[in-house]
Amino acid sequence: MSGRVRREEAVDVVWSGDWVAERLGVALEGDGELHELLGLALRRNPKRAHLLVSNVLGKHVPQKPSVVYGAGYGLGERVRALLGAEEARRAVVLGYAETATGLGHAVADGLRDAPYLHSTRRPVAGVAQAGGFEEAHSHATSHLLLPEDPELLAGGAEASTLVLVDDEFSTGNTVLNTIHALHETHPRERYVIVALVDMRSAGDRDRLTAFAAEIGARVDLVTRSSGTVTLPEGVLERGQALVADQEAEQAGRADEAVAGVAPAPVTRVALDWPAEVPDGGRHGFTPAHRAALEAALPGMAERIAGALDSDVRRVLVLGFEELMYAPLRLGTALEAAMGSGAEIRYSTTTRSPVLAVDDPGYAIRTRLVFPAHDDPADGPGDRYAYNVAGAGFDAVVAVVDSTADTPELHAPDGLLARLAAHTGQVLLAVVPSYTPTPVQEPAVLPEPLRGPDFSSYAPEDVGWLLQDLSDTELEAPTEEREEAIQSGGAHYAESLPVEYQPSAEYQALFAAALDASAARIARAVGTVTETVLAERGPRPVLVSLARAGTPVGVLMRHWARHRHGLDLPHYAISIVRGRGIDATALRWLAAHHDPADVVFVDGWTGKGAITRELAAAIEEFEASGGPGGSAGPAGFDPEIAVLADPGGCVRTYGTREDFLIPSACLNSTVSGLISRTVLRADLVGPDDFHGAKFYRELADSDVSGDFLAAVTARFDEVADQVDAETKELLAADRAPTWEGWAAVERISEEYGIHDVNLVKPGVGETTRVLLRRVPWKILAKRGAGTDLTHIRLLAEQRGVPVEEVDDLPYSCVGLIHPRFTRGATGADGKAVQGA
Repeated sequence: MSGRVRREEAVDVVWSGDWVAERLGVALEGDGELHELLGLALRRNPKRAHLLVSNVLGKHVPQKPSVVYGAGYGLGERVRALLGAEEARRAVVLGYAETATGLGHAVADGLRDAPYLHSTRRPVAGVAQAGGFEEAHSHATSHLLLPEDPELLAGGAEASTLVLVDDEFSTGNTVLNTIHALHETHPRERYVIVALVDMRSAGDRDRLTAFAAEIGARVDLVTRSSGTVTLPEGVLERGQALVADQEAEQAGRADEAVAGVAPAPVTRVALDWPAEVPDGGRHGFTPAHRAALEAALPGMAERIAGALDSDVRRVLVLGFEELMYAPLRLGTALEAAMGSGAEIRYSTTTRSPVLAVDDPGYAIRTRLVFPAHDDPADGPGDRYAYNVAGAGFDAVVAVVDSTADTPELHAPDGLLARLAAHTGQVLLAVVPSYTPTPVQEPAVLPEPLRGPDFSSYAPEDVGWLLQDLSDTELEAPTEEREEAIQSGGAHYAESLPVEYQPSAEYQALFAAALDASAARIARAVGTVTETVLAERGPRPVLVSLARAGTPVGVLMRHWARHRHGLDLPHYAISIVRGRGIDATALRWLAAHHDPADVVFVDGWTGKGAITRELAAAIEEFEASGGPGGSAGPAGFDPEIAVLADPGGCVRTYGTREDFLIPSACLNSTVSGLISRTVLRADLVGPDDFHGAKFYRELADSDVSGDFLAAVTARFDEVADQVDAETKELLAADRAPTWEGWAAVERISEEYGIHDVNLVKPGVGETTRVLLRRVPWKILAKRGAGTDLTHIRLLAEQRGVPVEEVDDLPYSCVGLIHPRFTRGATGADGKAVQGA
């Protein structure tokens, strides 16, 4: 034996839900085996703090593979008996990612001849999406359906029965959402819902009956056990507080290896997985695949057994997130190969964060934390393996697919290293990731850029849908750019202004402005984020317009995490006035997320030009057939969310006041050291992202992190105001007035400019004029206060007059020099006053 420590079993049988039940008053009542099937744990989740932990699912609790497989297979046999042999052969089984992918596979095996598909959270290039749905209470909510055979889910009068498999049937929302979504496009006459446990309330049971009548289909339910969860009033808040207390108590306490024992060796074992067999049901798994796998399993198990040390007796086969069935069947085969002298257990890693408490009355005793190792679409993040540390396994067989066999898996803090600290031997078995054939052949899309390689933001805060042009000379003197732009010789996005380097006086002004306005900004961030969450769903995908929108997108992401425990995806995308939005970036978003979840984010509105540009660009993209050309529109919503909307151009905003947002005071040094975006034909091809530069050399002047820290530090103090303002906004008429656009048109004519593009209203846009363009004059609202201090300083530095005016809907307006040529500047390069 390896000498690893094994936790002694308690003499008295303790239910693994006692700890939660005693502290929160949660009661689990039902038939005789319910407490044997389920325990309780806690998680940080804004909608449901408790977690029902299955002892026979093979996700959180290591269990004999034969027990896990037998639980699903037995349910499949019951469905076969319900349908009859003929209809069972025609049925299609659909399982849910991530927890029920293996269970659904086993149910399909129990039906014997039914094909199987499971939902997935991993987009796959070249595979068309056949549908999707949301799982509202889950840690990761969006599910994709990616069958290789598009007819697999086809409906109609002669459609086969659809069997939907989940680990638990609690409210029924997830399953009903699925049936509703599929029934609209592929109606059928019969559905069967399968779960290990039915934990619905009486009201939810009535709802299923009403739902079946509403869609005109028969809906049957097959479960192994049933019961109810009783939740006392206030349990969510008390559960969240209990989680916070436990996390605070455990803070800084790392999962420790067994003292005095060196990490185990890690050895790769060749499975010789059958080439014709998919790694799972992500794209469909047929009876023919099942037969080929059954024939190959004994040989693969022998290869694993042969690679184990001779004294190994207690073995864990550890699967990987959605990859549950392959390691489960390898586990059942290993049980047969090693015989009664060995003790085989099976579980899998997971994306779901759950509190661990080392108590016999709690279902999750220990957890190992490690970084994601399959390059997930929503960016890097932590992953977990529960009840592995301290469980006394002599060896762990880690089974992953080839997509997940990455440097992160083998890193010093990766999964393999974490396992090696808690067992005597680690084997790595890699199942080849299945690529459907024939696949569509779209252009290979680039991947997002992330810090620290591109930008000073943390990698999880934003994925830049841009290409790195840092080594390309793009800067031109401001006067040259202005003359070329106004003469029509060049577009403003074809070059970059020389980055403004603030004086010490201006930097001090920025710091003072940030200190004075941080709470005001935090309030606007909270209000716009809460509005988005209320109106656009529980897990929106934030897509900021680079670069002014990106600090706002990062702050919205921080608010959602701070107040609700949500880890929202956030990307930055380029939009260019007169040229539209980056269509390649839209195609990337459509391939990795549901376009309906995308919420575009910007910093502020001026006259609303970008708002209109975005609406027109999305309309053009959708009219062209979206990401697939002739495949139909993608479903992007062009509505934009902004921190401040002084122009009355949008309906989703934090405030309509025109006030100083300090991120407008600077350029790249408050925006992750990223330049404004570039679109030039010789640099950006049809399948490239738009470009931008990462100004690494300005790191010493970077205040991007200071800006975020100053605002997020004020989140708690403004929370009550945010709740009140959000409630008012959601009930108010927020229809755009376009007041700002009318004012700009009036100013353009009144001052003889005759071009609204040279009139830049609002504090943010006026600041941009002074930093990047050739300003002519500044109009300041009479009586405007400290919000314009930096405007006056910049105007003084550039020799630009500031004119006090009345009846201005903005705090200020910047006027770009009309009909500009370099002759319109003095010898010192400052703009000449007057017309």
